[in-house]
Amino acid sequence: QVQLVESGGGLVQAGGSLRLSCAASGGTFSSYSMAWFRQAPGKEREFVAGIGINTLYSNSVKGRFTVSRDNAKNLIFLQMNSLEPEDTAVYFCAATRAVLGLMPGHYDYWGQGTQVTVSS
Repeated sequence: QVQLVESGGGLVQAGGSLRLSCAASGGTFSSYSMAWFRQAPGKEREFVAGIGINTLYSNSVKGRFTVSRDNAKNLIFLQMNSLEPEDTAVYFCAATRAVLGLMPGHYDYWGQGTQVTVSS
């Protein structure tokens, strides 16, 4: 059983930056593909970025967000730059033993989420 805990969310003005972290425990971290999803009020949970054998980004964040991981410390990160009000959402960390996927159902483990709010 893998436990995931996100941190680093907050309130930021448009154009600003935030760095999210996700700490994993209870499994062999390096063997998991890891991803960030987000969910805005009234919307479905959507894929943001992921890192496994390769990295993937949604078109809406490509060039602004960077996903990375530190296998020695069981951490993944999401560096978010040039934030826009449309990025406002709860951001979730997720893990799968499979390769990266774009759908929430592809992932076995989830964190509780961290709120990111971008003001205009």
